[in-house]
Amino acid sequence: MTDYVLSDATRKKYEGVSCATICTALFKRGLRNQFIQDVRPLSRKTRTMVGQAFTLRYIPAREDLNQLSVFQDPKHPQRAAIEQCPPGHVLVMDSRKDARAASAGSILISRLMVRGAAGVVTDGGFRDSPEIAELDIPAYHSRPSAPTNLTLHQALDINVPIGCGDVAVWPGDVVVGDNEGVVVIPAHLAEEVADEAVEMTTFEDFVTEQVLNGRSIIGLYPATRDETKSDFAGWRKIKGR
Repeated sequence: MTDYVLSDATRKKYEGVSCATICTALFKRGLRNQFIQDVRPLSRKTRTMVGQAFTLRYIPAREDLNQLSVFQDPKHPQRAAIEQCPPGHVLVMDSRKDARAASAGSILISRLMVRGAAGVVTDGGFRDSPEIAELDIPAYHSRPSAPTNLTLHQALDINVPIGCGDVAVWPGDVVVGDNEGVVVIPAHLAEEVADEAVEMTTFEDFVTEQVLNGRSIIGLYPATRDETKSDFAGWRKIKGR
């Protein structure tokens, strides 16, 4: 748990950087396993997903405890997570990397969208995936899965530390998703990683422009020559960045 609150300013910073850049900033801090494995967007999105994590944990289903009648209980953890995920947060689900049964379907994800969630991530699969792909909410999963979650998953805990795609996710961590995948930033590092990622992105934009103009990467990337640093400073002034 964390008392950290993601500000609009920091959210905007993350919206302008890539998961790849964030991963490098985290690598510099010794964190090498923050990119959720085998999770991809259902459809290409025009905006980056940014929000703090609100979590749901599944365990293997036991047949006598997972009949359709359990959904009649308004306190059922899956239903409760959909109704309790705060606006601006990302619902992250630990489905044990098992996509043989769905983590949720289009009706629940639609409800998340209407309630203002920033996105949804599972290391399992979604049913009604074509419909979810059309919704105006970033959604990430392993692959489509038609069977109801009750087939294999029992929703158990809400907003506890979980594992998702081999990444430890604590409630309140910052979750960023682009068209490449999803990365998790520990809450206590969120501000400094955002600042560094913005700076790295500016430099990488400069490098990309230079490379496309025919310049060698030697001495440019990384910037080991004074000439490169001087050129970057001039470029930055011209670009207003």
